[in-house]
Amino acid sequence: SSHEHRLNFKKSKEACLSYIQDAMLQKQWKRAAEFLTCYVESLEKDYSREPIGPSEMIWRIGTEILCHHSHSSMKEFNCFMEQMKTLGVKRYLKVCLEHVFHLLCNGQIDEAYQNLSLAESWRYGEQTAIQDKEMKLIQAYRGLLDYYSWSKQKNILLEHGLDGFADLSVEQEMHSCFRKAAVNLKEIIKIPGVWDLFVKCYVDLLEFYGDHNEACQVLNEYAYNSKFPANPNAHVYLYQFLKRQGESKKSLISALKILHDIVPSHELMIDFNTMLQKSKKRKKRRLGLEVIFAALDYAGWKENVKAWSCLARQVKQIVISKKHLDWIKQEWNSRKDWWPAFHFSRYLAKRNWQENKSLSYEKALVAGILLGKDCKYFKYVSHQGCKAQVKRFRMLKKFVNRHNPVYLRISG
Repeated sequence: SSHEHRLNFKKSKEACLSYIQDAMLQKQWKRAAEFLTCYVESLEKDYSREPIGPSEMIWRIGTEILCHHSHSSMKEFNCFMEQMKTLGVKRYLKVCLEHVFHLLCNGQIDEAYQNLSLAESWRYGEQTAIQDKEMKLIQAYRGLLDYYSWSKQKNILLEHGLDGFADLSVEQEMHSCFRKAAVNLKEIIKIPGVWDLFVKCYVDLLEFYGDHNEACQVLNEYAYNSKFPANPNAHVYLYQFLKRQGESKKSLISALKILHDIVPSHELMIDFNTMLQKSKKRKKRRLGLEVIFAALDYAGWKENVKAWSCLARQVKQIVISKKHLDWIKQEWNSRKDWWPAFHFSRYLAKRNWQENKSLSYEKALVAGILLGKDCKYFKYVSHQGCKAQVKRFRMLKKFVNRHNPVYLRISG
């Protein structure tokens, strides 16, 4: 009966999809391709009424298989993508974008650009308005490739210094690429979202032509506009731009302060700490100590010599001056239960001494101040240093022993 036929078809289709999924999970791409062929053939006899139709299923599964199949070629992939573009109007631009990404990954820049240009001229009634976001992405990626062409022409001009007509031809081509890239990149970064690569390229264009005010405005908008999602990179780009422009330390500190609030473990926290330590304002030096302590809370910083050197230097200055010991105490109170095992175990002392003596020196100084002269880490490293007759380790031992009362004050 008709009902039985539909039921059997549904069961066989689900079974086939299950086999495809299993083959893909096991990276059996040839087997997956064979089952997909069966699935496509069965769909010629019937069609699904489910929200995700068969054409999308074929597109997504087929793309994955072709990307990994050992006998797949670019010719086959291109042919498959062209077929997928005709299968679903609603997905036309998405398929175009995926096709472009694959071409770019395989170094076919010109083919990718051609596909983007064709997609940009696509029109299909109401679907054109519905897919407005996808169309903006198409235009944005075309702008990105125009930027790539501009960059190539710029390098030719700067490196080879062409003369006469050749020079003029390259310069004209470069300015043409600039205009096309700038228009599309400027449009996409107005839409709230994460547009890191597009923003970097657009700012590069503006900086090259000396439009620093516009570049600064773009970066400020990207970093501080509340409509955009919180994005650490936005503040990194702004900081790097301000640094290139030789802006005041106040501006640089302001940019890094927000980055610190979002990602306290960011690599730029070394720069931030250094600037704060050099400040004459007590409040900023206090923040500098907070910044470097917070960075060292993360495992990725455990063996960062620069970070430990920054902390050791500031702690040493405070101990010698006997001022602001309460700063160290406040930071240490929230860490004294877990930092000893995390940073200052005997095992780490041995490993650090064997692998990096500069690291072990900086850490031993901090450990000696925070945990006293009986700290396992400090005792092991100072003993090894004195045994090896390294002068700075003898001085380290004397310094910590002399200032052991500081440890008592910090520990409360």
